[in-house]
Amino acid sequence: MGRPSAEALGGRFFVIGYVPMCAGFLFVLLLVWAGAPGTTLDWSAAWRRAGTLGAGEALLLVFGTVVGALVLHPFQLPFVRLLEGYWPSWCGAPTRWGTRRQERSMKRLEQARDLPDGEPPGPAALHRAGLADGALRARFPQQPHLLRPTRLGNVLAAAEDRCGAPYGWDGPVAWPRLYTVLGEAAKTTVEDRRNALDAACRVSVVSALCSAVGAALLARTGWWLLLALAPLLLSRLAYHAAVHAALAYGQAVRVCFDLHRFDLYPALHLPLPEDPDQEGRFNRTLSAFWRQGGPMRARYEHPEPAPEQCCRRPRRGEPPPDGAGG
Repeated sequence: MGRPSAEALGGRFFVIGYVPMCAGFLFVLLLVWAGAPGTTLDWSAAWRRAGTLGAGEALLLVFGTVVGALVLHPFQLPFVRLLEGYWPSWCGAPTRWGTRRQERSMKRLEQARDLPDGEPPGPAALHRAGLADGALRARFPQQPHLLRPTRLGNVLAAAEDRCGAPYGWDGPVAWPRLYTVLGEAAKTTVEDRRNALDAACRVSVVSALCSAVGAALLARTGWWLLLALAPLLLSRLAYHAAVHAALAYGQAVRVCFDLHRFDLYPALHLPLPEDPDQEGRFNRTLSAFWRQGGPMRARYEHPEPAPEQCCRRPRRGEPPPDGAGG
């Protein structure tokens, strides 16, 4: 996001693409070296095989892991979408079950947010209601049709639904434009939190795949089959980390709208709004123009060109400026 390709394929690719792929590949490879898919496992044989690797074999393994990570790198967005709950139509039953479960969680927060009628609430009740309201805004979208069957999907849907909305912006439409005019400090914060989200999602998906492959390899090994639960547990922990990373990412995007939304107008050569009402009307019109190509009537403001310095030394063959001596 906004970084040169060499840097993007450096730190970001290493953390998000290569490390999870390498860990999963080594897990499966150790099972194979130990004797899977046989009936017994010999871990000493696996360690001996790892210790006798030649330079060429090690280089081939590293190269294969890099190639596998490069192949999976374009699938990062589908991996995140899978964890968000954008599932195919034949997964209708799990989707409905997950959505109802998330609705119950949302209703519990709504009940905790509402203050009881009657006597004025005390500081503790106000504090609990404030926490519940903050959690509701951060974890669930305002529009009911955006509710997803997973916690991660609802956190990201809340970010898309609420970011920029108080100012009239359509967040998903305006964010790519706003991102290009952010300062380095804001961009670094957003990129770091997005990288943490992508890394946690990749670890979750790769670990789940390793658990499935490990279960297939260990199916005939008796109690060793429980070893396949280790990457499954890691996948679950990584998913929890992804939810918290998504909360931090959504907060960073909301702050960017709060602090830098006015930087869009000079970049578009548009006048700054005079009050919040005018800002909301103009932002809604501009969002509709970007989203649907609707009509937009606005007055452009082009900055005056910088005046030419009068004391500039003339180039060879250029006549001197007016009033200068011959």
